[in-house]
Amino acid sequence: MATVILTAVGTVVAGPIGGAIGAIAGQAIDNAIFKPPTREGPRLTELALQSSSYGAPIPKLFGTMRVAGTVIWSTDLIEHVTTSGGGKSRPATRTYSYAASFAVALSGRPIASIGRIWADGNLLRGAAGDWKMPVQFRVHAGDEDQDADPLITSAEGIALAPAHRGIAYVVFEDLALAEFGNRIPSLTFEVTADAGPVSCGGIVTALSDGAVDGAGATLPLGGYSAYGDSLRSVVATLAEVSGAWSDGDGGALTEGAGPVSEIVDAGTGGKGRARRAIAPADTAPRSVTVQYYDAARDYQTGLQVAARPGGGQRVLRVELPAVLDAGAAKTLAAATLTRIDVARERRVVTLDWRSIALAPGARVAITGEAGVWRVAGWSLEGMALTLELVRIARAPIATAATPGRVVSAPDLAVGETVLHAFEMPPVDDTLLTAPRLTIAAAGTGPGWRGAALQLSLDGGARWVAVGERRAPAVLGWVAESLAAAGATLVDRHNALTVTLATEAMTLGDADAAAVDGGANLAIVGDELIQFERAEPLGGAAWRLSGLWRGRRGTEWAAGAAGAGDRFVLIDAAALNDVALPLSAVGGTATVLASGAGGEVTASTAISGDSVRPPSPVHGRSDVLDGIARLRWIRRSRSGWRWSDGIDAPLAEEREAYRVEIGSAAIETTMAEIAPPAASEGIASVRQIGTYGSSRARFLTDIAS
Repeated sequence: MATVILTAVGTVVAGPIGGAIGAIAGQAIDNAIFKPPTREGPRLTELALQSSSYGAPIPKLFGTMRVAGTVIWSTDLIEHVTTSGGGKSRPATRTYSYAASFAVALSGRPIASIGRIWADGNLLRGAAGDWKMPVQFRVHAGDEDQDADPLITSAEGIALAPAHRGIAYVVFEDLALAEFGNRIPSLTFEVTADAGPVSCGGIVTALSDGAVDGAGATLPLGGYSAYGDSLRSVVATLAEVSGAWSDGDGGALTEGAGPVSEIVDAGTGGKGRARRAIAPADTAPRSVTVQYYDAARDYQTGLQVAARPGGGQRVLRVELPAVLDAGAAKTLAAATLTRIDVARERRVVTLDWRSIALAPGARVAITGEAGVWRVAGWSLEGMALTLELVRIARAPIATAATPGRVVSAPDLAVGETVLHAFEMPPVDDTLLTAPRLTIAAAGTGPGWRGAALQLSLDGGARWVAVGERRAPAVLGWVAESLAAAGATLVDRHNALTVTLATEAMTLGDADAAAVDGGANLAIVGDELIQFERAEPLGGAAWRLSGLWRGRRGTEWAAGAAGAGDRFVLIDAAALNDVALPLSAVGGTATVLASGAGGEVTASTAISGDSVRPPSPVHGRSDVLDGIARLRWIRRSRSGWRWSDGIDAPLAEEREAYRVEIGSAAIETTMAEIAPPAASEGIASVRQIGTYGSSRARFLTDIAS
């Protein structure tokens, strides 16, 4: 409630920026008062979005402005519950996410478009109209014949849903709040009501529905937010900053354009003495400060000061709810200071009744004297016309100025989402009890901020949410096929060329000690590879050399990767791991990523490589005591460092192997076997693991 109230109050008192400040203060109060009790996960039912106070003013916008707006309709917060995990020996995890639907009024007159949108000071929508996160958003331009929003109609009913005709507003539908710490963000909008700059006079004409002709007030503004108690106060503000004044009947504004009538000041009372007065210098301000909205600083408040030499301590502060650049604001401040200083000189001139056409607001020049005067007062008595004149300052000279340091929210393109899904052996000594799918995602643009992930194990018939990926992984594609090589020596003959998803992604070198410690590990197709050197080739292309091949038992995939296959740098913080049921082995897992980068899917076969032992190695055939034997060395899912130098831990429920010779199959608990008599064919061996058998390792070709 405090958020909505302080947003409205801040908007009234200090314009759109005041509204944003009020929203931030209100959110702090709401968070302190309505802090939810400890319970199962974060629950925010108490933080329901409230509408603003009835009767809060809605500004009328001109040109392009940044405004906070006023909430005019909302639903309760929407809670989404997601359950993941569960099954044998694993508890289910229940997570909660929140969304909100609401409408925000922006202008009391029609608008042309919405540009950038900020949420908590960060860009939610860029200058190109690209959203930085998925958003359902609709704009109602404020036409007098606009229909009610369909969401408001469905929630309130046709009879009770207002169309808000004549009011420009926007609707957010089911806006996800996770990006904002599960709270409603403070939103500000870049709104264009009229194309291009607007003049002060044009604003006055529009606000008065043509009752006041403002064509004579030509000062251009990038944008203006008209609000206040009355039209008179708005006109007075615009007239003050533009140096314009009203004509005699108040029906038009002028700032010095048009004809100048020449008059002769013959003195007063026939004595030939001119009547003039100059107010003391200290009656004029010593300096003028103009506060404005600076488009170069994302419409934050700017301040420009003009000062004059001499006495006086008075400072004039002009608060202008308008968009200017720094130079225009500096020029305006200097022009205001000069205008007030020059206007200290006043003069009274008496003419005969024939000059009665010189009404207040007219411009005159006095014969024999420099400068132009404005008729400020007029009286006719005894066939004599008395004019009260005020000296008019010359047109201001444009002044250069700087807006100060510009710190803008970065407007980075999101691009398209790139998604890779794969199964691989654990890269540490973790013993998994269920197959594990690894998901890597990133964007082709530097502004990619994540995607929601869903998983299907039945070809897309059913989908299950499996979390979100926020930080991008370093990933891309193989550019050229990589030849096969052994896993026992560093491959210095071949090199791997890859293309990363963006030029902002980088790879680095690592010495042999760092590589031995696990650095620069990547999956290329299905082969785990480490590299010592990474050479940038320009753009997003890299050449990797000093390759350590077939890591973690993936030597079977060496040489299988071709152009277009996946490349992912293995970094646990940038990857999502999803546990799968054992029944998934032999099937296909499909992942759907959806976010501001669009929707994309990736599929991979689940072979069980994440839970089955690596295949045996060092197969050999020898003869002992006249008996031929086949021997091999067991490897393990654990103990890759071979710390005792004797044997690797078993890491399975029992030690067992399956040897196939031709069409015959033999199981044994020893790492050797004597082939049966009359055996013939290719001999291979698999280790039988707790959750599956290893891939086959070729031993020898046996002939009878």
